[in-house]
Amino acid sequence: MVKLLSLINPTKPCHLTLNPITFTLGTEFFKRLSKKGDCQINMEFSLLKDLVLLFGLALVTVVLFRQFKLPSIIGFLCTGILAGPYSFGLIRDAHQVEQMAEIGVVLLLFTIGIEFSLKELLRIKHLVLWGGGLQVGITIVVVALLGIAFNFSWQQATFFGFLVSLSSTAILMKLLMDAGEMDTPHGKTCLGILIFQDLCVVPLMLFTPFLGGAGNGLSGVVVVSAKAIVVVVVSHFGARFAVPWIFNQVVRTRSRELFILTIIFVGFGTAFLTAQVGLSLALGAFIAGLAISESEYSHQVMGDIIPFRDAFMSLFFISVGMLLDPAAVLRKPLAVMLIVIVIVLIKWLVATSAALVLKFPLKPALISGLLLAQVGEFAFVLSQSGQKFGLLNPEQYQLFLAASVATMALTPFAIRYAEPLANYIASRLPSSLKRGTRTTGTSHDRFPMEDHVIIVGFGINGKNLARVLNGNGIRYIAIETNHHTVKTERKKGVRIIFGDASRPEILSHALIEKARIVVIAISDATATRRVAAQVRTMRPDIHMIVRTRYVAEMEPLYQLGVNDVVPEEFETSVEIFARVLRTYMVTHDQIEHCISEIRRDSYQMFRTVSRRHSHATGISGYLSGVELATYRVQPGSQIEGSLLRDGLLRNRSGATVLVIKRGEQVCSNPDPDWRFQEEDVVLVMGKPDQLIFAAHLF
Repeated sequence: MVKLLSLINPTKPCHLTLNPITFTLGTEFFKRLSKKGDCQINMEFSLLKDLVLLFGLALVTVVLFRQFKLPSIIGFLCTGILAGPYSFGLIRDAHQVEQMAEIGVVLLLFTIGIEFSLKELLRIKHLVLWGGGLQVGITIVVVALLGIAFNFSWQQATFFGFLVSLSSTAILMKLLMDAGEMDTPHGKTCLGILIFQDLCVVPLMLFTPFLGGAGNGLSGVVVVSAKAIVVVVVSHFGARFAVPWIFNQVVRTRSRELFILTIIFVGFGTAFLTAQVGLSLALGAFIAGLAISESEYSHQVMGDIIPFRDAFMSLFFISVGMLLDPAAVLRKPLAVMLIVIVIVLIKWLVATSAALVLKFPLKPALISGLLLAQVGEFAFVLSQSGQKFGLLNPEQYQLFLAASVATMALTPFAIRYAEPLANYIASRLPSSLKRGTRTTGTSHDRFPMEDHVIIVGFGINGKNLARVLNGNGIRYIAIETNHHTVKTERKKGVRIIFGDASRPEILSHALIEKARIVVIAISDATATRRVAAQVRTMRPDIHMIVRTRYVAEMEPLYQLGVNDVVPEEFETSVEIFARVLRTYMVTHDQIEHCISEIRRDSYQMFRTVSRRHSHATGISGYLSGVELATYRVQPGSQIEGSLLRDGLLRNRSGATVLVIKRGEQVCSNPDPDWRFQEEDVVLVMGKPDQLIFAAHLF
């Protein structure tokens, strides 16, 4: 990363003040300084060149694969194979790329922790301990026995079991999140087992020298494991109490840059702490994510970190492909194919059996087993350690690597076809195997609802709207960027999220896919347009109402697909002349008639140019001079008890009935024999003056 400093200005001298962290990261930088004796940076941009080559090649490869509807992960793996030292050798320093790829794994586990929450983890603790323990233990035993049967030493055979027992957290969790299956029974089952596998990386790494005849044996394992437990506990409770305080201080500054820096500091700081005692970086990041998941800032953290995660995750998949030597596959293709089949079958059967032992239903057990039937990224680290201690020779390493990459490449297809395959197998097995009594629990979604209103901005307008919605039994979720407002309103029981509504992750947490209306009530015109564009992208059919300050801002909003724009400038003028007329004792009916005329003419003028740009203007937008209104039949009103065929509404006002709702029954284009009753809700169409007369009848 130090090489990127040369992008500032590679030709002019500079003076730098470096702290110990910079010193640690910049060893190569200081070596060059000692050789040249000055502070002039003269570099070849090798890292930048490597990244440009990788991303450029990935663009071509992934686009090509997507044309054939193949997953992006396969494209990234192929990019690494092509660019790696065993193919075209386009990359000079593969180690630097691998280091940056590790950041992708850290960020992935960080976001998984945020999304999952500690309460959800405790809810599936039986999966983590018993499910993961059974899967790892039985897999090691089965593979070890199979290796001994093929005349490998028990040390080598056991080490093979270590390698095969680990699955890919990075690949599987990314695919499950992209498919929206994290909250499914098989998604939670996979996560529980994967967490246990990550916890096992440390003892497996410590046992590897023992199998190779080196190291401190069991005493070293016990000491480091004890340190690991202490660090995990300290990291958890420190993050649990320190993280909310840190974020509270940062959010008060209202600085987006500082907020993002804090996210990175918390995630990587916890990962670094756990790595100091031999735990994986990814596990530390997962602990940090769990701590943040309990705060009100978790949704905004997710929105800010996901772009970084996706970029670095692509590097991870590319770096895995760079390790593979295609020549080794071509020399022994049948051996590679056989290893792949054995790995998939063993892991599928063992993981499925572990889930069935825990009394899970057959179908989610089969799906979970198939999804876990690949080799994980930590197995690559373990295999390099095995080479060092003589448990793997170079040829065996390449065969294992080829089979591992193949199982990773098969994972996207496993997700696609796991459910149909599980249904097929389950239909041919005895019904006694299909029963299961254990569940993974429900989602920890804070606001389970549908057909609700999303209120963006919880100032005066947002609060007034919320009060009216509450009074009419309509559910809503508010989104606000002021942390004081979020804290205060949450204490009152308001369903409110802290975050920027222009981020798709924030809108997803507000369940935009299930909402009926989005109301944008913020004062920032630029932010309003960003939110409106994002809403229309995610939900082309949703009804969107926007409050804006000035009439001049209406046309750009209509062009973005907003259904209704309410300009404060215009509505203020309407309220002013209404109060003036009341002072002169003008009747209420006459004032309402004037307001309707002004609004009809003005809004029609506002929308003349812009209506063709709107995605969903509604029926009133296509009928000139006609509006829709909803009325409730009040007790003792003139229309109560009358039949629709009597024509009271049509004859007195000229308006037309379109829909009548009685309780849960909705009747469109009602029959002439319909008799109006108290509490009927009636949708009426007519001109503004007709609707004014209709209102009196109700």
